[in-house]
Amino acid sequence: MLSRKINLMFTESDYGAILDRALSMGSASILDAIEYSGLRGRGGAGFPTGRKWNAVAEAPGKSKIIICNADEGEPGTFKDREILEEQALKVLTGMMVCAIAVGADRGFIYLRHEYSYMISHIEKEIDRFQKLIEPRKLSFPIEMRMGSGAYICGEETALLESMEGKRGEARNKPPYPVDKGYLDFPTIINNVETFVYTTIIIEHGPEEFHNLGTKDSRGAKIFCVSGDTPKPGIYELEMGMNLEDFVRDFGDGDTKAVQVGGSSGYCVPRKLFTETIIGFEGIPTGGSMMLFNSSRSMYNILKGYLEFFCEESCGQCTPCRVGCQQLLKGLEAVKASEKPSSYLKRLNGLAGMMEISAKCGLGQSVAHPFKSITEHFTEEIVY
Repeated sequence: MLSRKINLMFTESDYGAILDRALSMGSASILDAIEYSGLRGRGGAGFPTGRKWNAVAEAPGKSKIIICNADEGEPGTFKDREILEEQALKVLTGMMVCAIAVGADRGFIYLRHEYSYMISHIEKEIDRFQKLIEPRKLSFPIEMRMGSGAYICGEETALLESMEGKRGEARNKPPYPVDKGYLDFPTIINNVETFVYTTIIIEHGPEEFHNLGTKDSRGAKIFCVSGDTPKPGIYELEMGMNLEDFVRDFGDGDTKAVQVGGSSGYCVPRKLFTETIIGFEGIPTGGSMMLFNSSRSMYNILKGYLEFFCEESCGQCTPCRVGCQQLLKGLEAVKASEKPSSYLKRLNGLAGMMEISAKCGLGQSVAHPFKSITEHFTEEIVY
């Protein structure tokens, strides 16, 4: 499949008409539409959005909460910033559609600390949104909460802890946020891009979204293209494309690797471009696509990732807190010939252990770049 460009995200919409359509559809029809569309969370994990919404719709409780996760902290990802700057009403409308579907009465936007310059802009857009829903006799107050710059708070339960004024650390699961989320209320947490696509699905109908992409990866997605590329920026592309076609469109003619999914994603070497699908049947991504050409040292790239994880580990669980440091020390020791190249096998075993024993998805994902880079670029790591 070619990397076909789509233009749904950044077009203007009639939000009043979308809200009227959502009200006429009602909860059951909205849930059916989201389910049929095949939309999955656009943060990278890809949990089916319809299933999450249905869980909260069926959960008992007088109050239910909607949270828009705008704590965009994955290196190489910068799409939520542009969406909020240009299409904030589309995000707020998606939150309202969700509230109608699940019966929620309050909403929050959890904004990345580094995006604090957008506070006044988003507050103005919230005021515009409230004037849009008042004539329709809808009540859905939306408040903002600010992150403090911690990578871990992109994880949904750490985000909840932060919103409740506690240290940002992942919770034990179950219970899941759909059962006991913010202040123990049933809670939907979706990211910025996911809410925009729910607006688009109501606006254009679920069939249009369903017919894009592949069986396992429906619809379109915003990709953040960076690194060694003549065309850096954000692009809305159909899901399920082949990495070879992506590199043909965005590479500089000398691409030797693509980091799919940011520092916590997988590094794909040139020899695997043809067989790699960008999507849930292949390698999913929250949006980050970093291209590297032959001038780059994969040792330096991996070392930079590990230094980032050492800095950002919340320190709550031993596998992540100690494992990140040991992977970095081991990598440096192999490069300095203080350890034999065979030591990489032990380090990969440690990474594998972190993958199954770290408490949250962030700690578990440290193994992805470590294993893929050391496997495919062993010579650059050792010599």
